[in-house]
Amino acid sequence: MNLFEKIFSYQVISRLEDSGTFMVTSHERSWLKTMLQHSSARDAFSDDTLLKLQTILQEDQAMEMKAHLEEKARSSEKQVYHPLLRSLRSMILARNSMQISYGIKGGQVHQGQLGIPYKLEYSMVKREWYLLWFHLRNRSLMSTKLARILSVFPSHIELQPGQYELALAAIDQMRMKRKATAVVEVLPAYNKELSRILYAFSCLEKEVEYDAQRQTYSIRLFFLSDESEFLLSKIRFLGKRVRVIEGSYLKRRMLEASIKALARYEQSP
Repeated sequence: MNLFEKIFSYQVISRLEDSGTFMVTSHERSWLKTMLQHSSARDAFSDDTLLKLQTILQEDQAMEMKAHLEEKARSSEKQVYHPLLRSLRSMILARNSMQISYGIKGGQVHQGQLGIPYKLEYSMVKREWYLLWFHLRNRSLMSTKLARILSVFPSHIELQPGQYELALAAIDQMRMKRKATAVVEVLPAYNKELSRILYAFSCLEKEVEYDAQRQTYSIRLFFLSDESEFLLSKIRFLGKRVRVIEGSYLKRRMLEASIKALARYEQSP
């Protein structure tokens, strides 16, 4: 492809993007048709959307993967998709209140609690979906595993004028109190691995600064206090490439881990 063909292709793609149209290859259509045959597709899409996609892809060939892939024995995995995701997302977008019944540790069940769904979060450590919601009676921010939700549906109880906005403001205030920051410095010898290091922190909000005099990158990370363990696992994974220079809790935990590791491998005289 010559330069003028590349320019023309770029112009075509740009105009398609501006009009809300995107190009799909035959391989992508074949892959999608294969994925729609999975049992979880009925949970991921509404019946109308699923039927529409199957109709559009009717003339395409599904991928033949059995001849090319072999699945070996493995430990059981939790499904990333959960059947409640679609209905909860709809309630959040519609700004609805909800009635939720859920279980907690010890087997206790809370029935018909009135609340406002706020956000869906996925824990990369526990491989679990969580619903963040505001408990209207207790005026507290709740975090409930989707696996522990017994039932949830839009509430027919009408909220007082402005009650929804007040609940969202209370949630934002509570989350601000739980926010924390830390600064991780990349050792200059590993500057060439910056993209790999940033990828390790890809699911966190961050800012990167470069000190030209010291030739050092500093990564400021923004996270919730209950995500500290997840962040520590990423820092340990990166090993000697980085060090924590701000964040007293993270520095203390890394020091404790280092002391334990040295004690474990210390040679006796």
